[in-house]
Amino acid sequence: MNTCTTTLPISNRHFSLFFLLPILLFLIPTATACSSGNCQLLESCSTATDCGSGLFCGNCPSVGKTQPFCIRGQATIPTSIISGLPFNKYTWLVTHNAFSIVDAPSLTGAQRITFYNQEDSVTNQLRNGVRGLMLDMYDFENDIWLCHSLRGQCYNFTAFEPAINTLREVEAFLTQYPTEIVTIIIEDYVHTPKGLTKLFANAGLDKYWYPVTKMPKKGADWPTINNMVQNNHRLVVFTSDSSKESTEGIAYQWKYIVENESGDPGVEPSSCTNRKESKPLNSKSASLFLMNYFPTIPVESEACKEHSAPLADMVATCYKAAGNLMPNYLAVNFYMRSDGGGVFDDLDRMNGQTLCGCPTVSSCQAGSPFGSCKPIAMNSTTTPGTADTAGSFSGSVQLTGDASSINIHSTLVLFILSFLVYNLSMLY
Repeated sequence: MNTCTTTLPISNRHFSLFFLLPILLFLIPTATACSSGNCQLLESCSTATDCGSGLFCGNCPSVGKTQPFCIRGQATIPTSIISGLPFNKYTWLVTHNAFSIVDAPSLTGAQRITFYNQEDSVTNQLRNGVRGLMLDMYDFENDIWLCHSLRGQCYNFTAFEPAINTLREVEAFLTQYPTEIVTIIIEDYVHTPKGLTKLFANAGLDKYWYPVTKMPKKGADWPTINNMVQNNHRLVVFTSDSSKESTEGIAYQWKYIVENESGDPGVEPSSCTNRKESKPLNSKSASLFLMNYFPTIPVESEACKEHSAPLADMVATCYKAAGNLMPNYLAVNFYMRSDGGGVFDDLDRMNGQTLCGCPTVSSCQAGSPFGSCKPIAMNSTTTPGTADTAGSFSGSVQLTGDASSINIHSTLVLFILSFLVYNLSMLY
């Protein structure tokens, strides 16, 4: 008996459906898990607007997290929880080379050839909780510019912008937020007489200047936050040029700050030593401690890994090296990149331990005895610091370059879905 087998023809439309359906099934879970600002920390996302307040949609391939998820992008302002303590009792986030921003346009007409350290504007850095800016200033084109060093000289291919542009961003922020204090740390290559004095005055920042004559000597406490705000002394400026203290009234950095090594020595595990210009970290003659944590060569894709467990370990190492003194400034590259809570969670823990003896600053209770901590929920989608958004600002938490790749993914899903709906309707 002959067996007759009938093969049904598969149309091009059917073939397309069978081919695209597995792709759609693969893509949809990350696109539909949550949306419209409802996604929480570590939850999958597909667009920048999916994540909740203070979060952004990114990934961290260097630790195997290639699919986009919600990452913390804003700091808890510690003074919004515990106020009235001396300035040197708090820990503040500092951006290393705050001016060196990815995709910043060239203003010199030359192709810029240099490293980049940050990914958003100084205004957004401040609004996201940054309270210290490291700025490299040079004489350039009959002005003072922010620039990367090449043998102490600024060139058109390493220059970013006139320094007054960034300082005006700081002035606008201090004017808009009258209780906030900002520190500027200058790597100083300016030789023009009174150049910095004129620069800060032209930017309108002299009215906020904290006088060097009032800076604490021999490791004494600073005035309280409230006192500094009341006197409008809300801009603290340091220079790396020792001569500027006597000639322009700008505080010489290492007279008031102890500091660990910068670059690769500053990220070496289990090691936290002072840089050569600084007194020993456990010195009691300076009341501020700057902790550098950034590699010599900044790599965006590696920053999220650096800001996970290695950073927390280094904080503990430097704390011990400084004689159980918590850093007052934490300086990093690409401050928002992490595998979850990142730099912001570390800051919460540092401030919590110092200000109230709690695991995180969000557990602190104003007016309560030291060590009296309110419970904070700990689960896979929340972290200390995001539970209480008091004092946070509405800065942008969208990383440069991230939106396009994520939006392409989302657009592809919508395109395939529309294609399938149309073809399915044609079958019936």
